[in-house]
Amino acid sequence: MSLIVHKYGGTSMGSVERIQNVARRVAKWHAAGHQVVVVPSAMSGETNRLLGLAKEISPQPDARELDMLASTGEQASSSLLAMALMAQGVAARSYTGWQVPIRTDSSFTRARIRSIDDARIRGDLDAGRVVIVTGFQGVDDEGNITTLGRGGSDTSAVAVAAAMKAKECLIFTDVDGVYTTDPRVVPEARRMTVVSFEEMMEMASLGSKVLQIRSVEFAGKYHVPVRVLSSLTDPLIPVEEEMVSGTLITFEEDQKMEAAVVSGIAFSRDEAKVTLLAVPDTPGVAYSILGPVAAANIDVDMILQNQSVQGTTDFSFTVNRNDFARTLDLLKNQIGPAVGAGEIVSDDKVCKVSIVGIGMRSHVGVASLMFRTLSEEGINIQMISTSEIKTSVIINDKYMELAVRALHKAFGLDQDKSEEDKI
Repeated sequence: MSLIVHKYGGTSMGSVERIQNVARRVAKWHAAGHQVVVVPSAMSGETNRLLGLAKEISPQPDARELDMLASTGEQASSSLLAMALMAQGVAARSYTGWQVPIRTDSSFTRARIRSIDDARIRGDLDAGRVVIVTGFQGVDDEGNITTLGRGGSDTSAVAVAAAMKAKECLIFTDVDGVYTTDPRVVPEARRMTVVSFEEMMEMASLGSKVLQIRSVEFAGKYHVPVRVLSSLTDPLIPVEEEMVSGTLITFEEDQKMEAAVVSGIAFSRDEAKVTLLAVPDTPGVAYSILGPVAAANIDVDMILQNQSVQGTTDFSFTVNRNDFARTLDLLKNQIGPAVGAGEIVSDDKVCKVSIVGIGMRSHVGVASLMFRTLSEEGINIQMISTSEIKTSVIINDKYMELAVRALHKAFGLDQDKSEEDKI
């Protein structure tokens, strides 16, 4: 008998009919002899509805009260799922994060999990029940309800799987796995059967929306095998078939994984670039620029400092487009005058396109092929960032889809590799 954690997203829980289908799927796994813990999200749209109500009450609601409010969405879906299971003759019990408890720090709206007490869950599993635990939330040392931020149910599910040493964590979504890139941009994109944690981490951080990056971090740290698969298939599909479907995210690298240089193309539209021109090239200038940006809780991605010319340099970096206006205001009114910048220029019409693959470690010329491909399409590269298994570029956002399609073809990702589904 294996312990399996199921996670269902808001779309999967979006209506009474879909909740009943989730119950049928869970009941099937339970009937096959598995112990099952389920972590559901709130019904689709519910969290936005609740936060919208809060904004109507106050333009800047208290963070603690926001968490109290937002956590109720998952509580409702968990209870409804327990009822649906019991209506199908399956013993089930639901718990909130504070009842388990899932201990977090006190960073309201973006808390981090510290520990999970699984005694209560194990007691119910041993009694033959399916256990449902609210995703997205926990409790701090003061007894306050906390939430983990958007997509936090993924993190909750992987954390529960890690704490309980589950055989696998199944993330049921409205897609049937992880693709070489977004099929809406490249129709020839292929579903991968296996991808490494390192690659998935890079893809999640670079714009892939399949999994929340913190859940991938958790899975990699605690070696929890995670499978992404569809909740929109027939809920009564045989367990033996379902347990090998979708995409397995694993820490076990093998020769098949190494066979392909690049496994996927990731992209992010939400980029903006700012540049301080003619900055005095003196020790500490980077900190003088980026220190106040960090203090304003603005995340910086790519950074580029040019070669010094006559004692000055140009300093560029990118931020999320949502932070663009705040960053520009900070640079013009505080940082620029303080460091003596000659001029500040900006562009919020850029995007980031990245190639990812653990095979890049042992192959030369990968970045060269990327740059040549973009050059042949007439696409100018504005910034470049590299790591051991990824290369990212900043380009004008009007060329994003063209770049993704060209790179997908250049690295052979549009070719059928079903023999081993090499990635």
